[in-house]
Amino acid sequence: MREYGGIEVAVRPCEDFAPEGYDGIVDGLFGVGLSRPLEGPIGEMVRRTNQSSAIVVSIDLPSGIDSVSGAVRGVAVRADVTVTFDRRKPGHLLMPGRSLCGNLIVAELGMPSGAFQDITPVAYANELEFWIDELRQPGMSGHKYDRGHAVIFSGPAAKSGAARLSAMGALRAGAGLVTIAGRTDDLNVLAAQTTAIMLMGCDRMADVEAMTADERLNAFVIGPGFSNMESARSYVTHLVRSDRRVVIDADAITAFAGAPDELFEICRSHPSQIVLTPHGGEFRRLFADIAQDESSSKIAKARAAAERSSAVVVFKGADSVIAAPDGRVAVNATGTPWLATAGTGDVLAGIIAAQIAQGVPSFEAACIGVWMHGRAAEFFGPGLISEDLPNMLPQVHAALAERIRNRHPR
Repeated sequence: MREYGGIEVAVRPCEDFAPEGYDGIVDGLFGVGLSRPLEGPIGEMVRRTNQSSAIVVSIDLPSGIDSVSGAVRGVAVRADVTVTFDRRKPGHLLMPGRSLCGNLIVAELGMPSGAFQDITPVAYANELEFWIDELRQPGMSGHKYDRGHAVIFSGPAAKSGAARLSAMGALRAGAGLVTIAGRTDDLNVLAAQTTAIMLMGCDRMADVEAMTADERLNAFVIGPGFSNMESARSYVTHLVRSDRRVVIDADAITAFAGAPDELFEICRSHPSQIVLTPHGGEFRRLFADIAQDESSSKIAKARAAAERSSAVVVFKGADSVIAAPDGRVAVNATGTPWLATAGTGDVLAGIIAAQIAQGVPSFEAACIGVWMHGRAAEFFGPGLISEDLPNMLPQVHAALAERIRNRHPR
């Protein structure tokens, strides 16, 4: 027994740790400075902790989680509650660390004002305070053309559901007008399942050129269910060279898999005009060497990809990371496991396009889109499928409007 502040505490070797019979365990083995895998007797302590029925509270970060990458070093504590101080660390938001933190509490230490002003963060949490000043809200005297016109390219009729999901995401997320550009022979199929969304025939490059002759069409999504790789490459090239802002997703990313430098050269001619939205597999197709670097965190990989491509990169996943070519990075803090279902990425592409159509800069547009997408999923809850997401966006808009009113009360 030892005495600490007048309290007698039993001290035992870690080999003797037996969590059975305890109601709670405080994990303070390691914090942000962990630099090696947990193994041996300490690793066994962690395993026994995870097997117990006790409530586990971790200090700063569950022991075994890398604070920079969120990776598990050997073995890691699975906490019910994690209490960190003043600022979250990347490991609190990046997977699998995020899933092991339980309920995360950020406690104030009473640091003096401005204590962190000279410290450049590794990344920012993608929360509304980060981008709310760029968020567009409809004005009483405004009209639909003020809110932009987004165009979503559709693939063949059998795969056109992806474009419809993206288009509905764009419309619900705030675009004033949304058009699906599909093959002329497929327009009857598209018309049967759309109402507020307009349709336009697009069979060849001449049709795309006609679109870019209309300055009102100011945001484009290409990729969801598109299928035609050759057309995807040529359409993207023309759109960007016509000074249009484009969200490249799904098939349009894969279209450049054999020639990523061709895409990067296009992007460099108009930096930050393009938003790339790859999931893990698509990321590897464009950035194979970056993806294979096991020593880099997801933050570092996204930042390197954005710098190389001169595009805004949304590296999707349960811990989506948004990176700009200038080095800014945000890690998303919204969402649920139910987003891991077909079509949710198509909706996300449309939500981002809606922000771009309204004039939001590309990096902030991507951050807003990813946040709204995750928040919509949270509002819906379990059982979510992709069709549910657009219909939850009004609740997201209402929550954002309330936050803005609270920031600027009359």
